[in-house]
Amino acid sequence: MAVPPQLPALLHAVNALLRKRRYHAALAMLKGFRNGAVYGAKIRAPHALVMTFLFRSGSFQDKLWAILQATYTHSRNLACFVFTYKGLCALQSRVQGDTYQVHSFLAAFIGSLLVFGDNNNINSQINMYLLSRVLFALCRLGVEKGYIPEPRWDLFRLFAAVVWGLVLWLFEYHRPTLQPSLQSSMTYLYQDSNVWHDISDFLLYNKSLPSK
Repeated sequence: MAVPPQLPALLHAVNALLRKRRYHAALAMLKGFRNGAVYGAKIRAPHALVMTFLFRSGSFQDKLWAILQATYTHSRNLACFVFTYKGLCALQSRVQGDTYQVHSFLAAFIGSLLVFGDNNNINSQINMYLLSRVLFALCRLGVEKGYIPEPRWDLFRLFAAVVWGLVLWLFEYHRPTLQPSLQSSMTYLYQDSNVWHDISDFLLYNKSLPSK
């Protein structure tokens, strides 16, 4: 099929526009939106697929709709946040004439209030994922800056022991305080393994198949 004669000229004009420094901030917002949408979909779709078919009941259509809805929500929220964050960073730099560290915090603070402030399953998972990374990073930053004495030995084993001790204690005695998806995973591992009737639900399946 022949290429329309206007297409090369259009592509040349678009590429010329993309290379203009004058529009870099606005174009970076658009590409950030694109990257947020793509990354959100790539991260959420496999996770939703596995978790839905492992732990969710309902028809195939219901499960498929849940996967699509979770993927769309994650993709949309991440795209909107990146767009907002980059826009607010650019605005602060333009107003103050330079870039400062506080710009990142303020832009992300405002962006997350608008995008990740709704208390739903997707935002809860994202925020808790980030919390663990932030706590790790702040500890490392504290050591780097000299606010926290550098450990004389590797504390990772102790860290793992405390985390797992706490999460199993919470699961066994304060289960409602844990996130629903974590409750489902731990129920499968630690509660369902206490129940069986014969070889079928001991080895082949987690639970007995419903009788016809």
